[in-house]
Amino acid sequence: MSERVVAQYCPYCGDEDLIPEEEPDGAWKCQACLRVFTVRLVGLALGGSGEA
Repeated sequence: MSERVVAQYCPYCGDEDLIPEEEPDGAWKCQACLRVFTVRLVGLALGGSGEA
């Protein structure tokens, strides 16, 4: 079981009127644009400036 990451705004329209959605697990629904999305941590960057 994973904790729901709290979304602060919709990544599509920028609105802040979000409500939890049951499916898929951990999803949010934007009341403004009606999109459903999830927020997922991929990992941590390995320091440095990203230059090779």
